[in-house]
Amino acid sequence: MSDLAWVPPSCTLPTEERPLRVGEWDELFAERLTALSRPGPLRLRLELAGGPSVEERVRNLAEREGGCCSSFTFTVTPDKNLIGLDIAVD
Repeated sequence: MSDLAWVPPSCTLPTEERPLRVGEWDELFAERLTALSRPGPLRLRLELAGGPSVEERVRNLAEREGGCCSSFTFTVTPDKNLIGLDIAVD
């Protein structure tokens, strides 16, 4: 089983690009993740440390991910020092 075996069949991101996208998420979380919670069985709430251009980075990545994985819904909520990222699946 590969590291990307969890990718849903509905994902339209070309297979060769998937490790790069996972790397982008990994890098964002390693640099910025401060807290996470699971407010429901199909919803994850992440809190990311803000900073210059971080909101734009999060929005861009969430938009691209939502474009290829339609089963996910991403909601970005900026605050003064944190950026909330809610991820829901249907």
